[in-house]
Amino acid sequence: MMELLSARLVPNEVSKWKALMQELLIELLSEEIPARLQRRAAEDFKNGMIAGFSEAGLTFDRAEVNYTPRRLVLVVHGLSEQSLSVTEERKGPHTDAPEQAIEGFLRAVGVDRDHLEVRETKKGTTLFAVVKRPGRPAQEIVAEVLENVIRKFPWPKSMLWGEGKLRWVRPLRRLLCILSENNLAQVVPFEIDGLVAGNMTEGHRFMAPEVFTVNCFMDYVQKLRQAKVEIRADVRSEKIWKHASELALNAGLVVLKDNFLLEEVTGLVEWPVVLMGDIAKEYLALPHEILQTSMKEHQKFFSVLNPTSKRIEKLIIVANRETADCGKTIRLGNQRVLSARLADAKFFWENDSKIAKQGMHTWLEMLKKVTFHNQLGSQYERVERLVSSAALFASVIPNCEVDRVIQSARVSKVDLNSDTVGEFPELQGIMGGYFATQAGYHLTVSDAAKNHYKPLGPSDEIPHQPISIAVALADKLDTLTGFWAIKKKPTGSKDPFALRRSALGVIRIILENELRIPLSFLVNFFFVQHYFRLMNDVKAGELEAINVALIEWHDLPLTIRKIKESEQAELAAALQKIKQVVLQNTENLLDFFYERLKVFLRTQNIRHDIIDACVSMSHADDLTLLVHRIRALSTLLQTDDGENLIQGFKRANNILTQAEACDGVPYSELPDVTLAEQTSEHLLFSSLERVAKEMDIALQNEDFTLAVQSIGALREPINAFFENVMVNVDQSAIRENRLRLLNRVRCICLKIADLTCVES
Repeated sequence: MMELLSARLVPNEVSKWKALMQELLIELLSEEIPARLQRRAAEDFKNGMIAGFSEAGLTFDRAEVNYTPRRLVLVVHGLSEQSLSVTEERKGPHTDAPEQAIEGFLRAVGVDRDHLEVRETKKGTTLFAVVKRPGRPAQEIVAEVLENVIRKFPWPKSMLWGEGKLRWVRPLRRLLCILSENNLAQVVPFEIDGLVAGNMTEGHRFMAPEVFTVNCFMDYVQKLRQAKVEIRADVRSEKIWKHASELALNAGLVVLKDNFLLEEVTGLVEWPVVLMGDIAKEYLALPHEILQTSMKEHQKFFSVLNPTSKRIEKLIIVANRETADCGKTIRLGNQRVLSARLADAKFFWENDSKIAKQGMHTWLEMLKKVTFHNQLGSQYERVERLVSSAALFASVIPNCEVDRVIQSARVSKVDLNSDTVGEFPELQGIMGGYFATQAGYHLTVSDAAKNHYKPLGPSDEIPHQPISIAVALADKLDTLTGFWAIKKKPTGSKDPFALRRSALGVIRIILENELRIPLSFLVNFFFVQHYFRLMNDVKAGELEAINVALIEWHDLPLTIRKIKESEQAELAAALQKIKQVVLQNTENLLDFFYERLKVFLRTQNIRHDIIDACVSMSHADDLTLLVHRIRALSTLLQTDDGENLIQGFKRANNILTQAEACDGVPYSELPDVTLAEQTSEHLLFSSLERVAKEMDIALQNEDFTLAVQSIGALREPINAFFENVMVNVDQSAIRENRLRLLNRVRCICLKIADLTCVES
């Protein structure tokens, strides 16, 4: 088999390369690229070109990429004029190999038989080829790499354009590709599907569409700015926000910051012009969420708030051109379009408000016709499951009133049938809060309807009010257990039902509210509901009895036994029928939660092995308690005491494990202090006794910080023991006692976490 043994640069070529450096400028000019694709496309363009240069041996100092709606721009500074010459040495077949093998080797390396060398190796006489590959001109490499990048560009969606076979997100109109040195530019000879590279570009589509030549990157940037194009997205973004803030401040108002909208409008303009517009008075009374959503989603406007009245009163428009009338026509046109949309929103809002004030019963009944999932029933059935869990959450969440949870669960989904949410799906939940207030429900019920979808992302706020917490947890746990029950779990690349987001939401709600809830208990409860529904042979009243029993006993096997004892044989038999699948799915779903917990804690620089070590302990399904243990152990392991303790524990565990395997007996009995011979043994005995008492008290009080501090004190006595004491001595009684002492070390350390999982 052919083998590349070495590749070395030719020395004189290196010094020649250092003296010849130049700048490469590439612009791909097309029709408007969707704003959401621009940033990623720019990075893909840069990374693709850099990878191609590296593979071809073309070196450079640095590269930067910029983008506008119509342009992807790459500039490479300090590009060598040619790739480095390389001498490669390749090992071939043995000299007595078949002629076909030798001929294949010659074709692969591209040399004649006369250029092969014969060398003696440990495996016999072998053929070697020394191949000199001269450097290639930069122009040739740039053209080759650019064509490859353009043809294989990873657009999420692309289209055919022109008469060729090239696919691009929007039609390509112009290619600029020049190498420049000392302000002298040379066009890279390049053509792709009839589009020929040149040294020309054009300015703003409307304000300066004329074509002009450029000779370097600085010249390119300056001339484009004169032609009303700013290629730097960060500069456009900063300009938009600065001008918008100034306009609002001059009017005594404040622009509502929206980073996603700011990035989007930055990707819609090459020369941003910021204007302030008015909202017609008849729409100012609409909920500000309706105003803000309508302006953002439909028109890409920023909302401007009156800090005194707390109402949105004006809007910010970002135009793509300057006009002779200072934007008056643009402003009036946009205001007319917005008024038409807000007129619809006002009609929907007023109509929905009338229904809400009548109690929303119509919407609730309509939920029977709204499918949640074809295997999980309608939204109405989902609401019924949330209602039946009210007592469950009232039993585990402090200050959670059952009646209020029931009311909140009943109205949580009714806004899905409102016209307002039909027009603005982003407002589901938010509108439910408004409608619950209009229907006369308590403020806590309105708050729960509004916030039960939260958190919608890793940085979104979570609900804190007890009723809101209960409905939010119920909603997410019903979703997770439901899709688990019908085998619709997430895969490595797909999560169509956002189950990872739901699991992270449950984790954050529990942790950030410091809730002490056994997660397995909650999961069991919801799995029982789903599996009984899927069985379809248990009546609602019987399921309610099982729910009550589950809540009372907090344990599925115990619930079955208690139901049997109460002579409800049919219920016990039905529950026994699904017991195994419920317990298996609960265990599987808990593993999924732990994986999400790892992702969540990784952002806080907590190692995965520390999490694994703590998850293996009892009561790991109490996430608040679990994370307290994880953080305490993580803090300890960041100190010298902690790191050395782990080393000592692993040494003790390894010696003990090997001895138990060799002797075939466990050394689980307590060691005898009277058999201790050395000072280090006595020190370890006394330290273990003291630490064991301190740890037991700390763990009983759930004070993991104190517990890990106590165990950290074992570092020195364990180190001293291993430095001064031989474990495997000839006297069997002494050896056995010392192994029991190491077992005592192991048992005490394992009380805080399974330290065998912790990496050294």
